[in-house]
Amino acid sequence: MFERKWTGYRAALSAVAALAAMGMGAAVSAKDLTMGTTSPTSSHFTISVAMSKAIETGMEGTTVNVIETGASVDNVLRLARGEIDLGLATTDILIAARNGADKFDGNAVPDLVALYPYSASVLLIAVTEDSGVTTLEELDGRKFNPGIRGSSAETLTTNVLSMFDIKADLVHGSVGDAVEGIKNRQIIGYSKYGASNSVDATLQELMATTPMRLLGFTEEQAAAATEAMEGVAFTTLPEGLIPGSEAILVPRLDVFFLTRTGVMDDETAYGVARSIHQHMDLLIEAWPQLADYDIAADALATIEAGIPYHPGAVRYWKEAAGS
Repeated sequence: MFERKWTGYRAALSAVAALAAMGMGAAVSAKDLTMGTTSPTSSHFTISVAMSKAIETGMEGTTVNVIETGASVDNVLRLARGEIDLGLATTDILIAARNGADKFDGNAVPDLVALYPYSASVLLIAVTEDSGVTTLEELDGRKFNPGIRGSSAETLTTNVLSMFDIKADLVHGSVGDAVEGIKNRQIIGYSKYGASNSVDATLQELMATTPMRLLGFTEEQAAAATEAMEGVAFTTLPEGLIPGSEAILVPRLDVFFLTRTGVMDDETAYGVARSIHQHMDLLIEAWPQLADYDIAADALATIEAGIPYHPGAVRYWKEAAGS
């Protein structure tokens, strides 16, 4: 089912023209791996650094170079150009890139595959209480940061706004730019992925001086978005996640580390998956919420659900799950 094209909104991205020539060489077994991550202000950067240590610990003689990127879309573009060996991305971006949909329209990355899952993220759309905005529709005409340029958050946010004909005045920039803009009252809010059960550091920083509000989706909006965007699901955030917040519906996506079969050979993919699994203690130290996370079971479940994985990683995860 993952080979059908999205019926949602597509926007050509001129920067991906080079993708047409991708993947011509054979995969190699690399001792030096480059890992594409996200902004250092994100908790996902912290866990990525822990993952690099796990891989180096489990694969003797391997060095993992962790680099800051614009997150999901940027990481896939870098993978397509052979600039990185593995990088984080959400389910919707993985599917869109393989299908040549949305920002990858006409520039598919058919050998893009998962190595391992590690998280589920929710899209948090936060605005100042002073803005008076309480619904997505009320973002119309307001200055708003849709997410890190090149991130899955930016892609999903701009697609959703377009789908519902909400013409927000989008102000692009980093998470740091968004926080500064909100504090200086230059913009009213921002969009960012976060954990479903906690508030990330940037929102905590904002709330120390600026009362904030989280925006949710209506049941009708959630149904329309789920129908139009493959890989996007919805979950309910509990009441009181931030002071005064109600229970709200928000988009939820799985997060993976991806590679390409044209970039990484089977033994390296097997070794990466094994190292992450066997050194989960390093990940839990960075993210205590992973203490009860069964990564092998989650990997096998997503494989069985149809998420495309690297054959080397499939071999390891099936062994680890005893199947």
